[in-house]
Amino acid sequence: MKETYSRSKSVWQRMNARERKAAMAYGEKYKAFLDTARTERLAAAEIIRCAEEKGFKPVYTMKSLKAGDKVYWNQKDKSVILAVIGKEPVHEGIKIVGSHIDSPRLDLKANPVHEQDGIVYFRTHYYGGIKKYQWTCIPLALIGVVFTKDGKKVDINIGLKDSDPVFYVSDLLIHMAQDQMKKTLAEGITGEQLQAVAGTHSEEGQTPKDAIMTLLKKEYGIEEEDFAAAELELVPATKSRDVGFDRSLIASYGQDDRVCSFANLEAILDAKPGVKTQAALLTDKEEIGSYGNTGMESSYFVKFVMKLLALQGQESLLDFYETMENSEMLSADVNSCLDPMFPEVSEKDNASFLGYGVNLTKYGGSRGKAGSNDANAEFLQKVRKIFNDAGVCWQIGELGKVDQGGGGTIAFMMANWGAEVVDCGTSMLSMHAPCDLLSKADAYETYLAYKAFFESR
Repeated sequence: MKETYSRSKSVWQRMNARERKAAMAYGEKYKAFLDTARTERLAAAEIIRCAEEKGFKPVYTMKSLKAGDKVYWNQKDKSVILAVIGKEPVHEGIKIVGSHIDSPRLDLKANPVHEQDGIVYFRTHYYGGIKKYQWTCIPLALIGVVFTKDGKKVDINIGLKDSDPVFYVSDLLIHMAQDQMKKTLAEGITGEQLQAVAGTHSEEGQTPKDAIMTLLKKEYGIEEEDFAAAELELVPATKSRDVGFDRSLIASYGQDDRVCSFANLEAILDAKPGVKTQAALLTDKEEIGSYGNTGMESSYFVKFVMKLLALQGQESLLDFYETMENSEMLSADVNSCLDPMFPEVSEKDNASFLGYGVNLTKYGGSRGKAGSNDANAEFLQKVRKIFNDAGVCWQIGELGKVDQGGGGTIAFMMANWGAEVVDCGTSMLSMHAPCDLLSKADAYETYLAYKAFFESR
């Protein structure tokens, strides 16, 4: 790749035949990951499976660490950290790529089963930022875990197989929607109307709800009270698909942020062990502010780094902060690119374009850079040089016009500990929709970018 930065030629135009073939092959692997890792629990399990195949071991089983050792941290089956120990002590700094594996969805409430006029519904509460109307009239899969009264864990995964039933949130038919159509898009469907149809069948002398609960007891050993000790998610049941005659794009649920998470995983598995320790952070709860004990606002990343340091004979909190001061991170999250159908929300000269490479974003936040990390120019120069030297196609971007909106990533949390951080991820269309859209070329360049960063000094 001769030209790594261009705002006039797409990545496809800059690729040779070998590179195009590699990008398409990467797209197939990525789609398989998307179809497997539908929830954060499924994603974490798949990440750990792949890591263990490559020789990664739980860090809490290690007695010492040396260069080349591969370790991981499993945070409650919903967040994962992978690390490859470098030639230099961990204290000299870590090369971190931080992505998240949770995505917007519908979560079942603690008391979800509800019957109304012969139809049994699951009450839901949406997770993350969504357009509520987009979640009606599409097939939904039910995935998660339930604990029974006696403490048995029951895994639920219904709707992804072709032979499975699916679930469905109805909308008002157009013929009787005169009043609804006068409402704003935000008001057309309310949160309480996002109830998924779970069944209607019953026998004589039995209500539909009774019939459903009898079925759940028979098939899964679940009683109504057990929903209070459950994590159940409704996610789109459709598989990832190629888009366009040229198959250059991918449409799928959950690409925010599993496109960066998959690139992160593949990069640390493929990267040559470096001088610096490499760490792939794949975290949970980003879509709701990174709170909770599996999100980045918790302490598990600190514990992980301090565990690495302790295994190399450095155990103080000061050692941790010094390590972070020596560390560098790519905050690996998606960004919005220019949508030709909605050009009014973007400032074209500073927007990223679909198919023009991995997106480097100096600042996120909203309006007056509120909530932004705002990366230092010195680090931007270093990252740019890494990408240029490695032949990675990259571009600059921002999340819309200044007064239009905004959004954030985990960047500021890592920067709070002293690390150099910049947002760097894949640009996409229809972010947070049940089925969002991105370029295979951008996904592939994202992988190449993270790999080059891991291997850099």
